[in-house]
Amino acid sequence: MTKTLVLPLLAAAALLAQPPQPGQPAASEPGMQTGAEPGASPAPSFQPSVSSTAPGEMSLGDFQGSVPHGTATANPIPLTLSDAIRRGLLYNLGLLTSEQASQQSRAERYRALSALLPSIGGQLSMTEQQQNLQALGFLVTPPPSSGFTIPKIVGPYSYQSVLATAKVPLFNFSSIEKYKASQQDLKASALAVKNARDLVVLAVGNAYLRIIADNAGVSATKAEIAADQAIYNNAQARHQAGVAIAIDVLRSEVELKRRQQQLVATQNQFDKDKLTLGRIIGLPLGQDFNLANPSLSVPAMTISLQQALGQAYANRPDYRAAEAQVTAAKYSLRAAKAERYPTLTASGNYGDVGLRVLNNSHGVFQATGSINFPIFDGHRIKADILQSSTELQNRRNDLANLRGQIDYEVRTALLDLQSAKDQVSVAQSNVGLANKTLQQSRDRFTAGVTNTVEVVQAQQTVADASESLISAQYQYNVAKVELARALGVADQSMSKYFKAQH
Repeated sequence: MTKTLVLPLLAAAALLAQPPQPGQPAASEPGMQTGAEPGASPAPSFQPSVSSTAPGEMSLGDFQGSVPHGTATANPIPLTLSDAIRRGLLYNLGLLTSEQASQQSRAERYRALSALLPSIGGQLSMTEQQQNLQALGFLVTPPPSSGFTIPKIVGPYSYQSVLATAKVPLFNFSSIEKYKASQQDLKASALAVKNARDLVVLAVGNAYLRIIADNAGVSATKAEIAADQAIYNNAQARHQAGVAIAIDVLRSEVELKRRQQQLVATQNQFDKDKLTLGRIIGLPLGQDFNLANPSLSVPAMTISLQQALGQAYANRPDYRAAEAQVTAAKYSLRAAKAERYPTLTASGNYGDVGLRVLNNSHGVFQATGSINFPIFDGHRIKADILQSSTELQNRRNDLANLRGQIDYEVRTALLDLQSAKDQVSVAQSNVGLANKTLQQSRDRFTAGVTNTVEVVQAQQTVADASESLISAQYQYNVAKVELARALGVADQSMSKYFKAQH
């Protein structure tokens, strides 16, 4: 009977535990008990770190929605973490929004480029007109002896024209600098999409691992119920044989009912967390699934602090995007200062003008070159320079803050990784000791040396040790995912690893 209890508990404890779903607090977190089920075991307390970066930067909470895709099937589908990541990268709303923002940056780049390119157009026109010469100043009437007269009204008459027009900006330093700034903005937006992909992987990983922890909790609780049922049956048999008092039966029954209540709450949390994952990855509405990786283990990274920091500064797409934003702000400031410089423009047209549908027509052209320069603009240019200078300083401050944030995240991830690894080792040892204690308590109860109080307490110790091991396992795996995110390689490393595994 002891093996019946111990082995399932050890198997359940060895299962991975998950990070709390992004945007969904764990039941054990202080002040966040709103959604906790009565009697449920506290979920492992862990919240992934999220950068506080420049305005417009997305956080993990922005990746809780998706665009549902496909048609739900009647039967549950198997879902691996690799499948979940793939669907998240296709249908997560935060990533889709980031990709559309990148398209807007591309449009701004085209708009800035258009200011440097020639503008060419065509015109086809037909004119019908009549003129009052007196209205134009022809007021002198020739003497009758001259033999001719000047009519007061000329026309109506018509003419047609076909023209090609062009305007060519020959030199505009401000537009050149604005185009360079738009190129950097486009680079930053592309990097923001890469950063969004990392956050999707982090959000999906957290959600999937949370479900694994819930599943481990359900398995552990079922094993505890089986052990409680065995103790209850034994207490009843001993009471009927007259070797145990009735309160022993009541104690064991109360413990059994408490575990059954806990199972209901744990199962409910498991089902709700599955719905959360479905929302993140865009599963069809109402689609159920089963975990295809119920004992998933995330690969650990062996890396020193200096290597980790160097890799993070080189790979983090949000950091590289912030650098590009600083460069773009520099170009914008130069563009604002360049508004004081002269600009050189050429324009002209060439075509054909004639009477009666281009009969008796003749070619015409016009060419104009101009230099424009500001004399007085009412401090508009000064205001543009001041605004661009302020924006540049803000972007530099954001970059410095992000560099400090990355340093904090890398150091925190490494500390969490080592701490969680040590906790797993201690928790595994504690589970073994708790099971030995339970074995001895059950033997003592069977021999009539003690009552059910000691057995119930030993069972609770085993349950607590199992839950601690689940929590430590989950924190260890979340720390691995967090380190991959801190290094800026979550998308590449996680997707590549799980693709190789499946």
